[in-house]
Amino acid sequence: MVACLHAANAQPLPALKVSANHRYLMDEKGNPFFWLGDTGWLLFVKTNRDQAIQYLDDRKAKGFNVIQVMVLHDVKLGVNVYGDSALVNHDASKPKITPGNSFTDSTQYDFWDHVDFIIKEAERRGIYMALVPVWGSNVKDGKLVNIKQGTTLATFLANRYKNQSNIIWLNGGDIKGTDGLAVWEAIGKTLRTIDKSHLIGFHPRGRNSSSTWFHNESWLDFNMFQSGHRSYAQDTSANETLHYGEDNWRYVNDDYKLKPIKPTFDGEPSYEAIPYGLHDEKEPYWQDYEIRRYAYWSVFAGGCGFTYGHNAVMQFYTPKDPGTSYSPKEKWQDGMNAPGASQMQYIKKLMLSRPYFTRVPDQSMVIDNGEKYNRVLATRGSNYAFFYTYNGRSFKVALGKIKGGNVKASWFNPRNGNNEVIGTFPNKGSHTFDPPEEQKEGNDWVLVLEAS
Repeated sequence: MVACLHAANAQPLPALKVSANHRYLMDEKGNPFFWLGDTGWLLFVKTNRDQAIQYLDDRKAKGFNVIQVMVLHDVKLGVNVYGDSALVNHDASKPKITPGNSFTDSTQYDFWDHVDFIIKEAERRGIYMALVPVWGSNVKDGKLVNIKQGTTLATFLANRYKNQSNIIWLNGGDIKGTDGLAVWEAIGKTLRTIDKSHLIGFHPRGRNSSSTWFHNESWLDFNMFQSGHRSYAQDTSANETLHYGEDNWRYVNDDYKLKPIKPTFDGEPSYEAIPYGLHDEKEPYWQDYEIRRYAYWSVFAGGCGFTYGHNAVMQFYTPKDPGTSYSPKEKWQDGMNAPGASQMQYIKKLMLSRPYFTRVPDQSMVIDNGEKYNRVLATRGSNYAFFYTYNGRSFKVALGKIKGGNVKASWFNPRNGNNEVIGTFPNKGSHTFDPPEEQKEGNDWVLVLEAS
């Protein structure tokens, strides 16, 4: 009963839109919105109401403001934790609506009421829900979801949630746009026709961006890429055209050059606590410092946000779970406290601490850019600049690119958000900066320069 009262007291969140320069996101009041997402893919089907609240409370406390979640993960199953199915006869065009089920009714535990309840609880916590209508594997080859079914499903969802404040639409779902292209276009156009107030994106297959297929579509408000879960050594697939390995900043570079201009960001990098390449538990598991690298590299390259993920949390894993994938080593409640999850808030705080909408990437400020793990990414506004080094190597900066006769320099620690003042320097010529501690992977720092 308490949970139902919580939902009833939810207050609308500001509508989100693309900024005037088309590079970033903002709310309807003109405030910058830095997308800090978490992948809670199976939230609607694997958690009960108390567990969903536990998860949302934790993510709110850690600074996340978007949850990426599947609405229909598996059309053939589609059953939630209470045993209720989403569809009639596993038909995506036939959502199962039971008497008394509506978006304002939180007394039932059927599939759609449970989805409604979680969305409302997220709204109460200032969290937007990025909804994937139907996961890509259901659409591929048209076996489970065809154009008519996809259109009917999108119509149902858009009508149900078009007046709910904290909705973002993510068409697709770990899929290339060419796998079911007509279905994805039908879903995107249907969502836009019915729901004109919410942002729409597309979640692509690994090592791809939505821009490859849909950049010029009027229903696509922003681009999302999935840099994926492979290491440099593993990124060798013959059927892939982009071999960027761990250099996720390259996807931002690609999207940044496109016209019309649209925001872009990494919507699925490597997850914390998942094996390199996903499928072999004998491989190393991605660590918190590697996820930080993906965040700062992509954002400093011009990204409008970043989405974090954890192996156990994204699938809400519990021991002996028959639906387990990718060899998680801990239950999801413990995975929520992984170090990377707590550290993501610091990049959001850093980016919002300075004038936001005028920020641009600027690699000309780094005289010795470096390759792979030595790469230093730079971004600046008119009177400040940030430089990210993943391994703490020294690097040379070209000064005079921001305002001021002098610049104050400091080190920002991505592990805890603390600042360590270096000193003040003439804003001309060049200067070599040497981060604290020894050079090694994970000794990452942000050099902050600002007009003095």
